[in-house]
Amino acid sequence: MNIKKPSRQQVYTLVVQIGRKAGDGLPKGATGAALMCFASGIDEAEAVRETVAILKQADTAPLDVTGHGTLAEREAEGHEIDAEERALMQRALDENAVIVAQVTPFFGDDT
Repeated sequence: MNIKKPSRQQVYTLVVQIGRKAGDGLPKGATGAALMCFASGIDEAEAVRETVAILKQADTAPLDVTGHGTLAEREAEGHEIDAEERALMQRALDENAVIVAQVTPFFGDDT
């Protein structure tokens, strides 16, 4: 009989700042972007490593990653997490994947 061990994977919310790189898909005039990602991993360090590796494969230039914790940690801090966000987190867990949930381009301010 094959008994499946419970997964130790958790989903972490990460915000990744990226710079410009040819072929990155950012809008013309953007100086970079912030990506909100949901990434599965045994710990946050693994989730960060996997996210950076995937983003590099996608022709982006990751500069900085800020971790915002697991679903439970975010709830404990009082974050409101809607059903769509929860569904994306579950998808990241189910697929052992990195999901880019939101892209916010940055535009330089010359003033």
